Parts: sequence; structure tokens; C-alpha cells
Amino acid sequence: MLRISRLTDYATVLLAALASEPQRVQTAASLAEQTHIAAPTVSKLLKQLQRAGLVSSTRGLHGGYQLARPAAQISAAAILDALEGPVALTDCSVGHGQCEIEESCRVGRVWQRLNLAIRRALYDVSLAQLAGLDAAPARLPSLEREMKAAAVRTPLR
Repeated sequence: MLRISRLTDYATVLLAALASEPQRVQTAASLAEQTHIAAPTVSKLLKQLQRAGLVSSTRGLHGGYQLARPAAQISAAAILDALEGPVALTDCSVGHGQCEIEESCRVGRVWQRLNLAIRRALYDVSLAQLAGLDAAPARLPSLEREMKAAAVRTPLR
């Protein structure tokens, strides 16, 4: 099953909180209180997000964290990469030479195409959209068409 970790989900919640007040420097403690995420977890995630260049920190009495760039310029892919590494459905999705049966495999190219499609979809969704700050909601027309078609094929019971 494709599923992001709880920590990645929490990191997205923290980034959304920072995005809601982009000019304000917020402490880890205030973010923990605001998001109801445990303070040690907030601190750990903020350090990871800082290392990935998604947040910047300021030391001192009025220190804290804020987004390193506008929320519209941070993709869901960048968030996932920061916490979980690049999305890879299979070993061969990462790149050539990662799988011992690559030369004779007939399905690898299709998995690579699927991985690329997921990656594109993640790049197309910004933190601003995830946080509900963008007037234009995230739209994935081909996925929406497929889901409608699946709903027609599988009636509710």
C-alpha cells in the first residue's frame, strides 16, 4: 500500500501552520500547542525540514521558525522527499542498476512510468493548496475522470 508516514503527515501539518502566517516567526512550542503535536516530535520534524531547506530558523529571544520560501513554491514532492526520500514504487523506479533482474524484466518500464506519474502529481500540488490557502484547489483531471468512471462501474450497495 502506498501511504505516507505519520511523521510526514505531521510535518505537513506544521508546514501548513507556518504557511498560514508566513511573516511570523513561530517557536516549536507554539507550533506544538497550535497543532496538538507533541513538542519533541515538533522539534525533531522542524530540524528535518530545516535540513531540507523548507523552513529557516532564527536563534535568540525572538527566534523560531518560518517557511524558507512561499508556500506556493513548496511542492508535496519536496515535503515527501524531505522526510521519506524520493518516491519509489519499486527498486527500478529509483534508477537503472538497482535491480538484479533489470535486463530481463518486462514490467520495470511500466513501474517507472507509474512512479513518474505519481511524482508529477506530487509536484503539481503545493503546500499552499495542501494548507487550503490557494484559491485554486489542487486539480488532477485525469484522476478525477478515472474515479468517476470507477464509481459508475462499481455501484454503491
